[in-house]
Amino acid sequence: MTHLTPLPPPAPPSGVGRLPLGRWFAIAGLLVALALTLGTVVTVMTVERLRVARVSVVDVIDPAVLHTLEISTALSAQESSIRTYGRTNEEQYLRDFQTGVQAEAAATARLAALVTRMGDPVVRDGFDRLTAASAAWRRDYAEVVVAKVPSLKTATASTYAPVNAQRFSAVRAVLSDQQHRLAYLHDRGSERIEAGWRLFYLMLALTLLVFAGAAVTFTLIVRYVVLRPISQLTQQVRAVAQGDFEHTLRVHRPAELAELSGRVDAMRGRMLREWRRSAEAQRQLSDQAAELRRSNAELEQFAYVASHDLQEPLRKVASFTQMLEQRYGDQLDERAKQYVKFTVDGAKRMQLLINDLLNLSRVGRVGGEKAPTDMEKVFDTAVGNVSAKIEDIGAEVTSDSLPTVYGDRVLLTQLLQNLISNALKFRSERPPRVHVSARQEGDMWEFSCSDNGIGIESKYADRIFLIFQRLHPRDVYPGTGIGLALCKKIVEYHGGKIWLDDPDPDRPGTTFRWTLPATSGE
Repeated sequence: MTHLTPLPPPAPPSGVGRLPLGRWFAIAGLLVALALTLGTVVTVMTVERLRVARVSVVDVIDPAVLHTLEISTALSAQESSIRTYGRTNEEQYLRDFQTGVQAEAAATARLAALVTRMGDPVVRDGFDRLTAASAAWRRDYAEVVVAKVPSLKTATASTYAPVNAQRFSAVRAVLSDQQHRLAYLHDRGSERIEAGWRLFYLMLALTLLVFAGAAVTFTLIVRYVVLRPISQLTQQVRAVAQGDFEHTLRVHRPAELAELSGRVDAMRGRMLREWRRSAEAQRQLSDQAAELRRSNAELEQFAYVASHDLQEPLRKVASFTQMLEQRYGDQLDERAKQYVKFTVDGAKRMQLLINDLLNLSRVGRVGGEKAPTDMEKVFDTAVGNVSAKIEDIGAEVTSDSLPTVYGDRVLLTQLLQNLISNALKFRSERPPRVHVSARQEGDMWEFSCSDNGIGIESKYADRIFLIFQRLHPRDVYPGTGIGLALCKKIVEYHGGKIWLDDPDPDRPGTTFRWTLPATSGE
């Protein structure tokens, strides 16, 4: 079997073609992941800032505005109540004043907690000034009026009206500043919330764009890195399949397809070279076949000459030598008669040798066509051809049930006849016994021909099938040494093989085995 050398690796791709398909997707996936990670971080930060701004506005600034308004309302109620109490000296207004003071105190306490959470120094300073201004107003006006009215029993509002106006104007100024500062902080917080929502929506839109870009990127990768190179390679392979064997197979990306196309193109080149080499060998074989046909024709001519022109002189030599012995026999001495006998015997053996050589040369060239052949009938014909010799020596030739095989009836008859004749010729002192049997082995039949003759040593198993090879002298066992060579050629012509079975020490004799193809129906 011919071993082909491995193909050399294809030239490595250059540029982006060096990237394998997995790396294309890995790079695109990494870029998408980075974009999504960055977008997620910015979005989370935006949401956190939005939450802080909302908490600052909703939970701190707006309640501070409300509590500042509550303080303003409580102070206004105090101022009105204490002023009316100073004119009328009625306890009801004093109680209203005290209720206002309590409401202011409660609102001031809640506002103080919110001011601490805001951490704005302007608001804290305004809160402190508001607390001081309201305390100064109560100390310099309200508490004085409350203290004076019971003892004087007269209206005191007009007496301390300038103080009230001065101190309460300071309270209103501080309240106004504080409310303006809280309104400013409220507006800034609302702007931050609005900016946060705008940024959030922007990041959401960018995230959607990233997803859309990722889809477009992967689509382009699949189209230009996978589908288009595959389509190009398919078109190139189709061109080669349609007969353009010189068409080069090559795609430049990705690395896997570039390597695949390079290796397939290398195989295409090798197949093209092998095809050309095979075509050249086929041409040479065709020339040799023509030469062989011419040689066979010459052999046929030689066979014709050998069977007619060459045998005719031999027949004349034998005939005229015998006539010489008959006419001049009384004039010949014993040595001359022996010479005549040798001459006749040599001519007859030469005729036999020529006939055997002709039979050997005709196997597979001259004869009938192969067909299903009943080996039972072949066996009967072969036994009938040597029946005279069987009767003369008292031999027994038997067979098992034999199958039908696919072969040439004439050649198969000659095969069995030669094997049976060999068994009868190389017999021992015991009455000859020859038995033919068969068994099926797959799509072949294995035949055997066994006898109880003198046997053959296993060391001569290969030699006996060679032409002109003899194991015994001609004067002991006559013959040309072509019989088993002819048997081998007949078996091999039918697609089988023949061999000498290993001798069995417990059973004397020789066993030949050979195989023949079964018919299609077997």
